[in-house]
Amino acid sequence: MAADFESGKAPGHDTVRGGAEGLRGARANRRMFLVMLAGAMLRRRSKALMAVVASFVGSATLFCLVLVCMAVPGQMTEEMQAYGANLVVTDASADGSGMSQSTVDDVIAAVGAVGAERHATYRYETVRVHAASYVLAGMDPAATEAIDAHWTVDGSWPVQGDAHDVMVGRDIADLMNLSVGSTLEMSYHGADEAGDASASGDSSSKGTAQSDILGTDDLSFRVCGIIDTGGEEDSMIYADEAVLDALGAAPRGTDAVEFSLSADDAGLGAIVDSINSRASELGASARKVTRISASNERILSMLNALFWIVSLVVLALTLIGVATTVMSIVSQRRTEIALRKALGASRRSLSAEFYAESAMYGLAGGALGVAAGYAVACVLTDKVFERTVGFSWPLCVLSLAVAVLVAVLASIAPVRRASRIDPAVVLREE
Repeated sequence: MAADFESGKAPGHDTVRGGAEGLRGARANRRMFLVMLAGAMLRRRSKALMAVVASFVGSATLFCLVLVCMAVPGQMTEEMQAYGANLVVTDASADGSGMSQSTVDDVIAAVGAVGAERHATYRYETVRVHAASYVLAGMDPAATEAIDAHWTVDGSWPVQGDAHDVMVGRDIADLMNLSVGSTLEMSYHGADEAGDASASGDSSSKGTAQSDILGTDDLSFRVCGIIDTGGEEDSMIYADEAVLDALGAAPRGTDAVEFSLSADDAGLGAIVDSINSRASELGASARKVTRISASNERILSMLNALFWIVSLVVLALTLIGVATTVMSIVSQRRTEIALRKALGASRRSLSAEFYAESAMYGLAGGALGVAAGYAVACVLTDKVFERTVGFSWPLCVLSLAVAVLVAVLASIAPVRRASRIDPAVVLREE
């Protein structure tokens, strides 16, 4: 320090000057690195374009696929909800009087807590049509149509609150030669058999019932629609509950509530167990409709499997494309690499340059791929699935990171080959 004062320098002057010079040197090295990187990419524009295109195709495909897969399962679940109920809650009261409104409300609240749901309530009564007994299902037409939109209905559904229109199953229509607009003579026959049996959830109970006529005089109703499902619905009559009131059916509770619930098999099982554990308290029991829930799970599993298979194939092709391009670049630059190594360039600096070059290819291709993938995803979801899809910034960042990572991984083998080039051998050949 004394020497610094004697020489007229401030203490630590050499240290500060050395640090400044080191900083300027580091900046100069970075500038030189960027200049060399840009020069290498511009001199081999055709090869750089091939690498960018490889990353572009992979990023566009993956971004589009992920966006579509984010939107489609939700739509598929909604579509599956239109193919019938996947959960049925039926009356389990000792006297078969049906579930009270408070019980129905409790059940709906419990099911709604698991996931988005649609529901329809049913009250089953036995009616007489031309000396034969059939089950009439009193319902809310709009709610039932929302759950069973897959039903083929010739004509139209009844209007809520309308006490004049009914829908009949195809079997009944064929047996009685009924068509849309025909008149159906019907009288109340009693709930002793049909109501209790239908409330039990036994599909064999739905259809004609054989019991004594309790009856009233026949009333005339208009056939507004004919159901053709190929199932048990074809032998039933459906109408708004106002028709039951018009027939003089005694007021009673709800026999069944059908739910279309957006939940997986485990969620359905949990709500079934929860309701059944309170069966004696609620006077209701629950069961899954296995064919619906299993089909939904199977389709979603197949979609996820397809997504992963396609993703792996796309990633593999992107790796091969980038690796092939970088390998070609290394082959063309053998003399340059050998000369730089002869002048003292380290393996680390050479490797860093190639990795940075590959990362730039991946970033450029990834950015273009995200834009193209989003455009294609919008067209697909709109034209094919009739949905809209929003841009996902987290997915964008992830796609760019994956594109850069794949490009760098694809360049590992070519870069190792470049680092093993023997300057003496290559320069002797030249």
